[in-house]
Amino acid sequence: MIGFVAAAVLSFVPAFIYAAIAYWLDRFEKEPRRLLFGAFLWGAFIATLGAIVWTGLAQASLAIFIGEATAEVAGTTLLAPLVEESLKGIAVVIIMLAFPEEFDSRLDGMLYAAITALGFAATENLLYLYFFGYAEGGMGGLLTLFVLRVVLGGWSHAVYTAWIGLGLAMFRLHPNRIVRLVSPAAGWLLAVCLHALHNTMAVFLAGELGITGLGLTLLVDWSSWVVVLGLVIWEIRREQQHIATYLAEEVAAGIISPAHYAAAKSFSGQFRNRLRSVAASRFYEACAELAHKKHHLATGVGNRRDTIARIHQLRAEIARLAPQV
Repeated sequence: MIGFVAAAVLSFVPAFIYAAIAYWLDRFEKEPRRLLFGAFLWGAFIATLGAIVWTGLAQASLAIFIGEATAEVAGTTLLAPLVEESLKGIAVVIIMLAFPEEFDSRLDGMLYAAITALGFAATENLLYLYFFGYAEGGMGGLLTLFVLRVVLGGWSHAVYTAWIGLGLAMFRLHPNRIVRLVSPAAGWLLAVCLHALHNTMAVFLAGELGITGLGLTLLVDWSSWVVVLGLVIWEIRREQQHIATYLAEEVAAGIISPAHYAAAKSFSGQFRNRLRSVAASRFYEACAELAHKKHHLATGVGNRRDTIARIHQLRAEIARLAPQV
């Protein structure tokens, strides 16, 4: 019992911390916590259970033709990435289709995907830490796996699935039709390939070369993390530019003041003002969403009538809240 509780704490608490970091990186327009929590639960339970069942069935079927040992390797290096990334990606698809109004930027897609993946990683780590760490090596084995999987590899699943979220966001938001059609498949394929590359290196390099193989595997993993972090920073800056561009018109129209405008396009300004009151937090949230919707209107994304209606709603809300901020 102690081992299971320790495995659960060491798996889920870091996952919540990583999720909080991902949430913090969504600087200007925060996504609804209920959707993020739902995405985490999908990853932690539905995707994990589905992956165990479907990967097991596929591996057992494959073993009939190529033998059990070869099928086990194929299950780890190929089948698991295919099944797991597909099941995690379904959560992002559901959010995009059911709540399209919350899918305003490419960063949104990456965030929903990362949170789903962190839920998946939490449950997967729990199973590994308990059954392969504690059950086989006691508390020492559990802590060793904790360092390897949760500390050194804690962002891996989030980084893989973030590419699916990016591809789906481009499908919804990119003005070029060809890019929209290609993006979901490209994002899914890249997620599967990165996941398969990690698993293959873990099986062959880490197994054969020991610490050297582990180091090479981590080097490849961390390099992909840096690339995704760079994309996230790029998207944050892009959102900041949209806010600066589209809210300038609202200042000229007298809907927001120059002080509101300066705070809305500033990281620190938004943060300080959001802490003052619920009204201030909602005000700057609405400002960011207004900038997104005006960009959608300018680039022809979504239903034009619905976008215009939402812009009018946001302007009315901003005008109502402005005196309180």
